[in-house]
Amino acid sequence: MIMQLPLTDAREVDDVPTLNAAIIPHAVRHGAIHGALGSRGVGESLILIAPHNPLPLLEEIGAREETFDVAYLQEGPRDWRLKFTRTA
Repeated sequence: MIMQLPLTDAREVDDVPTLNAAIIPHAVRHGAIHGALGSRGVGESLILIAPHNPLPLLEEIGAREETFDVAYLQEGPRDWRLKFTRTA
């Protein structure tokens, strides 16, 4: 079965690509998000839509070699929207 990640061309903020984590199978969700973040160059951003506050994911991202600035655009109650901007 071929499945495309929900990284859409729909741009929500300042022409930034958006990834909806809620429709990625749970077993591969964090890996898919890490892959999407890895595709960002320094200064580029990605908006993540998550079905909950992604605190465990933020810890994983903090341990990466690359660094990201994280800004909450929406904090629940149904969706959390975070903007990740690669800084190094």
